Amino acid sequence: MTHVVVSMGNDSNHFMNKIQSTIVLIVVLIVGFAVAWAGGQNTPRILFIEGFSIPLMVAATLVVFVIQWLAFIPAYIKKTEHFYDLIGGMTYVLFIGGIFVFSQKPDLRATLLTILVGIWALRLSLFLFKRVGQDGSDSRFDSIKHNFMGFLVAWTTQGLWVVITAGCAAAAISAGQKVALTFVDVAALAIWLLGFSIEVIADRQKRQFKRQKQKTNPFICQGLWRYSRHPNYFGEILLWIGLALLAFPALSGWQYITLISPLFVIFLLTKVSGIPLLEAKADQRWQDLVAYQRYKSTTPVLIPTLSRFWSKTGSIGD
Repeated sequence: MTHVVVSMGNDSNHFMNKIQSTIVLIVVLIVGFAVAWAGGQNTPRILFIEGFSIPLMVAATLVVFVIQWLAFIPAYIKKTEHFYDLIGGMTYVLFIGGIFVFSQKPDLRATLLTILVGIWALRLSLFLFKRVGQDGSDSRFDSIKHNFMGFLVAWTTQGLWVVITAGCAAAAISAGQKVALTFVDVAALAIWLLGFSIEVIADRQKRQFKRQKQKTNPFICQGLWRYSRHPNYFGEILLWIGLALLAFPALSGWQYITLISPLFVIFLLTKVSGIPLLEAKADQRWQDLVAYQRYKSTTPVLIPTLSRFWSKTGSIGD
């Protein structure tokens, strides 16, 4: 009797999980195509079927999700997340590159946006692909890569991540109105360069520290990690703000909705899959260490503070 009850309970939980995953999939697709529709206003259209065309950005978004689903098949069969980030980065390149190619006479602003997104996507995806190869696995997927619906949601959500974060750039690239670059755009480019540099340097410092496998100090205590517990995420947020500012002058009407891009990045990194997970992991590892408690109380979680430049104590990062 106990076995029957447990089995029924498991079946019930499994059924509820399937329903929840299905709802999440539907919401992700609705949000993704809604953003694509808004960004695709006043842009070229692509013939979908005879007599019916759709905005270029909507067509590109469809391709984005199809790529994720095709990649999901071998990933689920092999129960591996090793090429998840690589596919994500390549999808960014195809998404932005395809919109650039099919746009009507892209200008210098469109060219810059395409190059910047491409550089960021290629660098980050190759870095993460190499990292997961060296580490052997990505702990984010430990509990879901054996679950069909859960893993499918993860891959589909990556498609949403591509569409929303690159949405304002995609809308600006394909926008009908062309606006000459100004000093404000130079400032936006400088913000992107600063954010990109911070992210690259922070990632490199973290990998170098982990390779050293220091026994005397379990924390990274040098470089940018001295001023923020998550400088790489700060750089990530900064570069997307720069891209949004660069895209802004070319947008109009419903396209302004795509400016949620940096807000989405901030929400994702600070409330969902970035900082919360790493902070919990760090607390679990080092909560009993006095040095870690001092670090948490004196070092900002995200936005760096230069006041620590004068401090002789290091910082701790995961």
